[in-house]
Amino acid sequence: MTDTLVNPADPPERQRAKLMQIVEVLMRRVEQATDDGGAAYAQFQRAVMLEDQVRQRTSELEHALDLLNESNALLAETMREAEAARQNLADAIETVQEGFALFDQGERLVMCNTRFCTDMMDIHDRLQPGLTFSDYVTMVSQSAHLSLPEGETPGSWAVRRMRRHADDHVIFNVSMTGDRWIQVSEHRTRDGGTVILQTDVTDIIRLERVERGRLLDDQAQMIRATLEHINQGVCIFDAEGMLVGWNQHLGKLLTAPASHFHIGASFDTLVHVLSGDMRIGDGLTAADLIDWARSGTGRTSLSFELTRTGGQVLAVFAQEMPDGGFVMSFSDITPERRAMQAIREANETLEQRVTDRTEELAEALNRAERANASRSRFVAAASHDLLQPLSAAKLYLASISDETLTTPARTTLEKAQNALTGVEGILDALLDISKLETGHASVDVKPVEIGPMLKRLNEDFAPGAAQKGLELVFGESAAVVESDRTYLRRILQNLISNAIRYTEAGSVRVTAQTTGGSVRISVTDTGPGIPEHEQQVIFREFHRLNARASAADGMGLGLAIVERACSLLGHPIEIQSKPGEGACFSVTLPVASRTLAAESQEGARARSPVATGPATIVCLVENDADLRGAMTQLLEKWGFDVVHAASGEETLVLLDEIDILPDCFLVDLQLGEGMDGLDLIAELRRKHGKIKARIITADRDPAIGRRCAAEEIGVFWKPINAEELSAFIEVG
Repeated sequence: MTDTLVNPADPPERQRAKLMQIVEVLMRRVEQATDDGGAAYAQFQRAVMLEDQVRQRTSELEHALDLLNESNALLAETMREAEAARQNLADAIETVQEGFALFDQGERLVMCNTRFCTDMMDIHDRLQPGLTFSDYVTMVSQSAHLSLPEGETPGSWAVRRMRRHADDHVIFNVSMTGDRWIQVSEHRTRDGGTVILQTDVTDIIRLERVERGRLLDDQAQMIRATLEHINQGVCIFDAEGMLVGWNQHLGKLLTAPASHFHIGASFDTLVHVLSGDMRIGDGLTAADLIDWARSGTGRTSLSFELTRTGGQVLAVFAQEMPDGGFVMSFSDITPERRAMQAIREANETLEQRVTDRTEELAEALNRAERANASRSRFVAAASHDLLQPLSAAKLYLASISDETLTTPARTTLEKAQNALTGVEGILDALLDISKLETGHASVDVKPVEIGPMLKRLNEDFAPGAAQKGLELVFGESAAVVESDRTYLRRILQNLISNAIRYTEAGSVRVTAQTTGGSVRISVTDTGPGIPEHEQQVIFREFHRLNARASAADGMGLGLAIVERACSLLGHPIEIQSKPGEGACFSVTLPVASRTLAAESQEGARARSPVATGPATIVCLVENDADLRGAMTQLLEKWGFDVVHAASGEETLVLLDEIDILPDCFLVDLQLGEGMDGLDLIAELRRKHGKIKARIITADRDPAIGRRCAAEEIGVFWKPINAEELSAFIEVG
């Protein structure tokens, strides 16, 4: 009931007045009541409780009212401060000397100062908060105060302006009517908004114009002074072909009246002056020059000579300028032409003398080349011819049985064999140096395994090193390099042989080290060393550092062959040495791009390509009687039956007569006229099928080796090694 007595919507003062009125009425009724049954007391009690509730509610309402008043006061204070800050910001912006505008991240205008777009009064009043950036640009592009560049429309200007707006920072100048300029600077804020500053730069640009004009005047004066001080005549024409400038030297060179040189004179007038007493060279005519001047922009440079009747020669050069005009320069080259004529006359005499001398030198050079070629051919032929009897001598010595010899005779036989081996080495060196000198050396570059080659060299040189008491050490290597197998072996043989020959005590070490894409093979000895001034001389032919070395130790061709072979193969060779500290020769080879089969070809060079079982009948085809006799004697000593012939044709007839196919064939490559050794073997294979055969030759040309390999035929190089010969016949 009490909730209906007071309206909660009434103000606290109104509610309190109502409650006090109710209490007063109730108290009055209690005092007037005569009923002693307790109803009046109950009403009094209810009135007291109601008064307490009213008092409590009134207190709460008063507290709430106080809080509301405080909040309203704080809100009012905040609003006053915000308004003050906004006003301060507006005042600050107004103090900025430039036009200022701020767009939010939504591309809408937040605020701007009164200087913003003040030069565009037709749009100034429409710059209100909420204006989009694109609308602002459109308004500016259509303003009557904007001076658009030539050929540009308001639409294209607006597109270009919006394209610049895409950048974070933009600065550019805008031309206004009345010869005024505004610099626009646009920057991004951290929250993605845009700030635009507009600065009037009219005074700066006008000042620059003045300075530029003054500078151009100074440059014009400097150019004028320069033109007057150069030793060339110069004239300048505009795009219409009218004279706009010249120097005094031009009049002196052309010896033309001054009336012809004035501002506005046409190019045609100058051409008539030029064609008066001068001849235009380089096939040009006066009409050609006029056509060139009238051809407009895009002219090519023009150069020609003018020759006066008295002999004066002027060099003329004409070139177009950026504005469509052109400039011409005239230089007096009469002294140069006279000097050239004198030189030409002198050259004719000198050329004849040089021609005569050249012919003499050419004839002398031809004689020298013929002599050198003859010497090389003689060396090659002599070495080749000497290999025939040398091979026969070695085979004869090999046929002598050691069992029948006394100890002195056996010693003499060994010395004879050693001497022949030394002669063989010298002949091989002469053949090599002859090929390398004449340029007839051919190489077969392919992958070569280093490990097996070093192993074989170790076996070859170990006895000689042990005999001298030297420690011979070979390193191991699994590298495969790109090189010519024969020449690489010869290079290493000569380096190792030299190291052992000149080292009296200590060691010789051969190592192969792989670094990156190359392999460095080094031969290091503990010999006497090589002085620095001798380190290049030692590569000359027939030069030996130790003059006491005997002919049996070589002719000084080893290092010459090494140097030429390395040059032919492109393998750099280096030497490091000091007297008393030994020497180290190093050869660098490229690593092969592909690998070889596991079986080394180096270890198989004496292997027979065909195996038909142990041979009992050997067919020997050799046109050299001494070598044929020596080989026959040696083979028969070993217990083989030998049938021999001097040519391929004789061999075919012989085999038809005896009607027996020998177990193996030893065929010399060069059999005189008619078929050679390979032709004979091919014919035998055609008639009898697969046969066991070897070619014998003293020609070390790699092409022969490749030809034999293509036919699957092995080769015995003269002088023939008896052990290899025996192994070929006996191995099935």
